[in-house]
Amino acid sequence: MDRTTTIIVLAFASLVLGAMATAIFIYVIVPWRRRRRAAKAAAPRPVQADNSEKAQEPDTPAPSKQTKKVKQHSLFIIFDQPSEESDERLTQWLREKDAHYDALKKIFLIDGQQPSNPVTIANAFPPGEMPDLLRGETHEPIKGISLLVKPPLRKRRNQQMHVYVELAKEMQTVFSGKMLNDERELATDSTFEQIIGE
Repeated sequence: MDRTTTIIVLAFASLVLGAMATAIFIYVIVPWRRRRRAAKAAAPRPVQADNSEKAQEPDTPAPSKQTKKVKQHSLFIIFDQPSEESDERLTQWLREKDAHYDALKKIFLIDGQQPSNPVTIANAFPPGEMPDLLRGETHEPIKGISLLVKPPLRKRRNQQMHVYVELAKEMQTVFSGKMLNDERELATDSTFEQIIGE
């Protein structure tokens, strides 16, 4: 065989081997990925069935079911009339609560009953950053704030949840604004009961 024929034969052989490798890939990997997706899709179904069984049991297991899902409680207080005056009231309120400013995250923290799990106060509107009101930073009037706290790992350590609810109620009164839950619906007594009960 001359040199040209050898090159053509090798090129053809590499094309055939490439086509075979592609066929093997499609035959092996694609069904494997489909099986994996199907397994992921099927996995939540038994959990949902368990949840429906739990829902049929007495009312006490319901809050524990919610505890597993809730990573953080969120309440939003939207000010009726945001202004420099409302900012001054907010500054005074933060001072009364011994809030401290986290310059990295641009939020305020209130220690409450558990300094290891403080109540976070952030701007309710994007990007969620607050100016350091305690140092007199200038800004546009704050239109609302969000109160955030992580639920306790154990039910008996829910003192911080009581502090959290009291802070939210007090803030709603001080700023005469709307209070919304994490689904942006009006917060009610049942919202507070769920937070404290968890």
